[in-house]
Amino acid sequence: MEKFRNVALPLEERIDALLSALTVDEKLGFINYRNEGVPRLGIPPYVWWNEALHGLARSGTATVFPQAIAMAATFTPELVERMGEVIAKEGRARHFESARYGDYGTYKGLTYWSPNVNIFRDPRWGRGQETYGECPWLTGEMGAAYVRGVQGDDPEHLKAAATPKHFAVHSGPEKTRLGFDSRVSEKDLRETYLPAFHQCVKAGAQSVMSAYNAVNGTPCSVNSRLLNEILRDEWGFDGAVVTDAGAGEALVRDHKHCADYPAAIAEELGSGVDVVTDWAAGVREAYERGLIAEADLDRALRNQLRVKFRLGLFDPPRDVPPCDVIECPEHRALALDAARRSIVLLKNDGNILPLDFAKLKSVAVIGPNADSREVLMGNYFGTPTRTVTLLEGILDAAGGDCRVIYARGCEPVARKTEGCAEEYDRIAEAVSAAERADVAILCLGLNPLIEGEAGDAFNSEAAGDKVSLELPGLQKLLLEKVAAVGKPVILVAVSGSALALPEESAAGVVQCFYPGAEGGTALAEVLSGRVNPSGRLPVTFYRSADDLPPFEDYAMAGRTYRFFGGEVLHPFGFGLSYTEFRYSGLSVPGRIAAGEPLKVAVGVENTGKRAGETVVQLYVAALNPPTRAPQKQLAAVKRISLKPGETRQVGLEVKPESFLLPFDDGERKLLPGAWRIEVGHDSRRSAATTEIELI
Repeated sequence: MEKFRNVALPLEERIDALLSALTVDEKLGFINYRNEGVPRLGIPPYVWWNEALHGLARSGTATVFPQAIAMAATFTPELVERMGEVIAKEGRARHFESARYGDYGTYKGLTYWSPNVNIFRDPRWGRGQETYGECPWLTGEMGAAYVRGVQGDDPEHLKAAATPKHFAVHSGPEKTRLGFDSRVSEKDLRETYLPAFHQCVKAGAQSVMSAYNAVNGTPCSVNSRLLNEILRDEWGFDGAVVTDAGAGEALVRDHKHCADYPAAIAEELGSGVDVVTDWAAGVREAYERGLIAEADLDRALRNQLRVKFRLGLFDPPRDVPPCDVIECPEHRALALDAARRSIVLLKNDGNILPLDFAKLKSVAVIGPNADSREVLMGNYFGTPTRTVTLLEGILDAAGGDCRVIYARGCEPVARKTEGCAEEYDRIAEAVSAAERADVAILCLGLNPLIEGEAGDAFNSEAAGDKVSLELPGLQKLLLEKVAAVGKPVILVAVSGSALALPEESAAGVVQCFYPGAEGGTALAEVLSGRVNPSGRLPVTFYRSADDLPPFEDYAMAGRTYRFFGGEVLHPFGFGLSYTEFRYSGLSVPGRIAAGEPLKVAVGVENTGKRAGETVVQLYVAALNPPTRAPQKQLAAVKRISLKPGETRQVGLEVKPESFLLPFDDGERKLLPGAWRIEVGHDSRRSAATTEIELI
């Protein structure tokens, strides 16, 4: 037996043994993300690239959870951790079954290029749907939960490896992402763009992906300050750094930073990259030209192998779930549960919702998103055996006595449904459907062909980003025409980002964030009142993009609930319920020592007539800070369920890090001073407020 296969040896000794057994040429075969096999040592090929953003993706059948932004709308890290556990089980089953058939290809490995913990700083960014929203604290909590769920609780025997991305300061524009230079202050870097990555690393993330863009003039895949000084030296990361796909080529073509690809790959390795993700050949040429130092080659392999040994890739298979675990009833039930908790009620004039289908003769279901499977999925998804569109869910909920009249109304963007049709060709049908119905449910918004990653989205003009927050195409006109009929209108907005919704045309407004395979069932349960909505907005809904700084500006001033002071359509954390919750008896110590956690208690009562869940949100704000500080910062959340009339004392704990103040040089300090503590419904509706002294 080769020494490196001896499981009784310490990890670093096994790594030393394998490194000493490899020739230089074999070592070079490990640098590309498509690791070459070493037949003489019984080592099969391995591909680092796999996707699992909201379920195992792109490798066949899998449980499809709500998109990441929808998971963020639950404000429940525990749900993300449970999703991660499902991903690990289904992924391990797929990996070992694929290997049994000799399939070691892309999307079959145990290294998942998720979560995306970039900050959704601007609603125009098309890939914001992949993130956990605009709040660094919430993003960090969700990202860390994903890491724990996917990797398991034994850091030396991983179920799979998570890869937080894109490191760092990356959130559009998509059109120029390969060569864009994100100019950012040290203060914003430390206060906004890095904390979530740090949380993931503290949770044990075994891989980190560098971003395409540059940060203050240096492309991220050759940014030694980010990859070495901060990630490894400061945070103690000991896993593998991978580049985003084609990053080396972008150094030559887009950044104009390197003369050719061999030079680019050599600089990446010398700057702290361990796995390069490119299709161009050049690794061996770079070595032959003397551009790759053998010390960099061995360091990269050591970091790679540390992850692989922890995954058990050189050991007899362990903890291999049967393939029947993939999309099993238990996993689908969890995805449905997450979808229910992700739906956000934005408006409910006259308590139009919930609908009692037993008392309705007919409802009109209208809009391009009503019967779309694309809007269930978002991007980076697996293949569900069964999907339930919004229309199908409503049909099931309505039963046999309430007729459902369906009309597409218009296309998502185009002004006619097919080439030979006239413009506005489905508007009349939609108006007729509304006239014949008791209630009109309009399913409008965006889809992954309009917003998403560059190259994947239909909206080629903006490369997947949005140029406006308005409903695209004829959708706003469709809503106005249907509303003019005079029947009650429920607007169901489906999107991966914030929209400037024309809510004046609807009595009820529900926001769905790409709710996953079971999305139609979850929506129908909310509309019918079987489920009391409890989702919260993980992003601010602005009135217009004109209220924001330029998209290309990475300064945080004037952005997100932490720094935007103007009027908004809906604030971060907002979400209504079919019942009411009252807060009382906020209890906090008058003072705490710097570096100690703050323990808070508050009473929450369900004063309505329905059982429901709510998300208790706690915000902190420095009073008279010596440096620019956020207006407030989310620092703790807890989801609770209460019956009508029930009261519960809720305990919350604020970590000491929430009281750190970043200064202009980026240093974060715990300073004595007064802080405001707010507990309430959202970032602008506090229900109980007090002050403490940090000493």
